[in-house]
Amino acid sequence: MERLQIEDLEMGYTLEEPLPPIGFGKVQFMVLSYSGLGWVAEAMEMMLLSFVGAAIQPEWALSSAEESFLSAVAFTGIIVGASSWDLFSDFYGTKKGFLGISLVSTIAGFLSAFAPNYISLLILRFFAGYGIGCAHMLASSFLEFVPIQNRGTWMTVFSASWTFATTIEAAIAWWIMHRFGWRHLLGVSTLPYLLTLVYYGLVKQPPRHQFHTQGRFSILVTNNIKVTAMCIEGQVSGYIWFHFGYSLPQSIRTTVFIWLLYFATSFTYYSIGFLTSHICYEESGTCGMPSIQDARFYINMFITSFAELPGLALASLILVKVGRRISMEIMIIAGLILLLPLVVHQNTITTTAYLFGARVFISATFIVSQICAPEV
Repeated sequence: MERLQIEDLEMGYTLEEPLPPIGFGKVQFMVLSYSGLGWVAEAMEMMLLSFVGAAIQPEWALSSAEESFLSAVAFTGIIVGASSWDLFSDFYGTKKGFLGISLVSTIAGFLSAFAPNYISLLILRFFAGYGIGCAHMLASSFLEFVPIQNRGTWMTVFSASWTFATTIEAAIAWWIMHRFGWRHLLGVSTLPYLLTLVYYGLVKQPPRHQFHTQGRFSILVTNNIKVTAMCIEGQVSGYIWFHFGYSLPQSIRTTVFIWLLYFATSFTYYSIGFLTSHICYEESGTCGMPSIQDARFYINMFITSFAELPGLALASLILVKVGRRISMEIMIIAGLILLLPLVVHQNTITTTAYLFGARVFISATFIVSQICAPEV
């Protein structure tokens, strides 16, 4: 096996610089496949909240506040899980972190289908959210294997799994809820997480964790080239020494900015999803949660989910033309413009059209933010 030696380099090189000679090979494809599967699992778990709440409200005679609290509990689990799984992965490795979230999400998601009452369902959905709280690491770990100049393209490909999952979940719910009920939907939506357990062997430890814990990392690629980098106490000896030069104030500013960016995009993205399931039906003269037997409920969810396809194309196009920061500014403003008219009551068709357009731009912003965050 040939070893690609990178010599005569000055100190201060970053971890990403050995990646361009590698390209996109077998290892990257396996990481993409597994991370994409995990992304599908998270998207389906998040999407089903819009359907389950609508189903259990009349069945268990819940108030609107209790129905909304189910989603709030799931997101609380995500917040707690995001922090705790990050700490776990820092100590034990991202690979073990993926195993943990797959186990917790699979068990909690499957048991949710057998919840006998509202309280037990709340507890199980909290743990399901706790499991998927680590899903953001799927994107960041995948990007560690991809050269910087190709990240925009491959992150768009990666994000297609989320778009695919949200659209498929809406179609599955349309087919299952009429025939079998919400419990079967919960069980079926757990299958992608079960597959992440089956294919756990595809998981690769990200280079950054290898480097920090072992002082070295290596990536095997399809063209029989093995890139190895070692930290030898600040000296270069045929390998690369990496220097991470962020100061604490700079890191704090960057972290706060990324936190605000994620908060804004996530808040708007999920709000659109939940708002779609509460569209006012002008024809019936009522406003609120539509019946799960009403085909319009699923049609609106499916249409707005389908909006992520042009959002994906838009993200890919605008990244190449104008860059990351300006593209996010343009798409956030466009999404805001389309959401503002919804402050005033609109008919069903107009509301769906505005939500469709807003979701195009917000989903594209979400994709671009997923690319930018790991880079800074």
